[in-house]
Parts: sequence; C-alpha cells; structure tokens
Amino acid sequence: MQAKLLLLGALAGALLNAQNQPVLGEGTVKVSDHVWAIMGWPNIAIIVGNRATLVVDTGLGPRNGATIARVAAKLAPANQKLFLTTTHFHPEHAGGEAGFPAGTILIRNAAQQREMESHGKEMIDLFAGRSELNKELLSNAKLVTPDITFEQEAQLDLGGVTARLLWFGGAHTKGDELTFVEPDRTLVSGDVVQYQVVPGIFRDGGTPSSWLAVLDKVAALNPLHVLPDHSAPGDGSMVALEKQFISDLQRSALELKQKGVAVEDAGKRLEAEFKAKYPAWPSMNVAGFVRSIYSE
Repeated sequence: MQAKLLLLGALAGALLNAQNQPVLGEGTVKVSDHVWAIMGWPNIAIIVGNRATLVVDTGLGPRNGATIARVAAKLAPANQKLFLTTTHFHPEHAGGEAGFPAGTILIRNAAQQREMESHGKEMIDLFAGRSELNKELLSNAKLVTPDITFEQEAQLDLGGVTARLLWFGGAHTKGDELTFVEPDRTLVSGDVVQYQVVPGIFRDGGTPSSWLAVLDKVAALNPLHVLPDHSAPGDGSMVALEKQFISDLQRSALELKQKGVAVEDAGKRLEAEFKAKYPAWPSMNVAGFVRSIYSE
C-alpha cells in the first residue's frame, strides 16, 4: 500500500505539470513489463510485443499523433506492425489519427465508431474553438475510417503479449473502450476508471447505472495495474474506489430526489458534503453527475 501511494504521489506530481498541456512530449513512464505511457493530456499507452505494437489514443491533432508514433518506433524499432485504438471519440483521444504513418491499422468498437460518425467533426470544431493552440493542433485533423471494427471484444497478439480490446457498455460515452494487457494484467481504462477525478457523462453517453455495470465487468478482469486517461496510474484498487465513489454519490443523490430536493440544490449540497467526505480530491464538481442520476 505504501509503495502504491508513493508511486501515485510521484506520478501525480509529474502529471500535474503535463495534465493541461495539449502538446505531448516524448518521455515515457514504464507501467508494466509491456506497457509504457506518455503522461499528458491525455495519457497515452504504448503496448509493445516482440512482433507488433499497439498505441491507445492519439493526443490532440496529427502533430501529437506523429509524436506518439515516433516514440512507439523508438520503443520497438524492429516491429513492423503498428496498431492504433482509441478509448473514446473525443478529439484529444482520437483527433490525431492522421499523424500516424501509412500502414497503421486502426481498430475500434462499433459503438464508438457510430459516435465518431455522428459527432466527430462537431467535436473537433468544438475543441478547436477553445484556444488558439487547439485550433492550430486540430487544423489538419481528419476522421479516419477504421480498418477493423468489433462489437464487444477484439484480441491482438502482439507477440508474447495479448491486448484485449473491450466494449462493456456506456459510461463517460456510449463507446468507451478498455484495453486489458495480458500477461501484465494492465488495464488502460480511459475515462472509465480514474484516480480522484469526479466522473462525468458526456451528453447521451452512458448512465450512472450502466457505468456501475461496466465497473463490475472491469473488476472481474482483476487488473494489477491501471493506466487512466486523465490522472495518475495506480493499481487494481482504483476500480473498487471508482465504484465506491459513484455508488456513494448515486445513493446520496437519490435520497435527496426522493425528498423532493431540486436537482440544482442537490448538486450544491452534495458538492459541500463530498468535499468533506473526500478531502484529498482536488476538485468536487459533482453537479453534472447529480443531474445524470436525477434524469436516469
């Protein structure tokens, strides 16, 4: 436990500096035997076998995608095959696909691909409007048609390591994808499991209950390491902590709803209550998730 907390503390400190920086660097952190991470916005997973490499997420725009591809090539220069997948359809996760070299095999679940086709261009435009740097990074972003789509699971044999690409249902978005690396037992969790980050459901994504159902399936994998998108990596206990927080918030919000408390007032009350209950969390903006609980 002490080692885990020291690791989280050290990585959280490094991550704070990179967390809101949309331009990724080329430094890596080794998460497990076959998994490396570029820490930033978002964290990028690079899974290296002795025949092929899998990258999870692209960074914001093709410039970041090209950076990630260079890092992947340096980690495994002999590998001739490069796979790419994305945790969900938002631009910092999928907007850099065009920066990867020709021949990269793009694979994602069908639910996520439907979201990409319906809202991908809209999301690129939305994110590009947030800053001049975002606009520059996304200026040549393109929606790339995947080479492979799957419904619930796809397995990639990278040589000595297998990556299981999993769709367990909606959570943050409808198409949230998880990657489980064997034999490392490393989970690349996207936005589904994070460290001390209040969950958020994007528009018509999942529901609080479907998110909990996804976490039950994740727990059955019994991960040893967890690499999230927007927080420090840690061990498998992060899955139970995520479920505990969502269950706690759902239960508290439903109690207020049953008492007739308006959703806006419930959000304010629970923000104050949960700040006291979870004092180590850097932010406790629960109003959005409370609205999702009320509307389910």
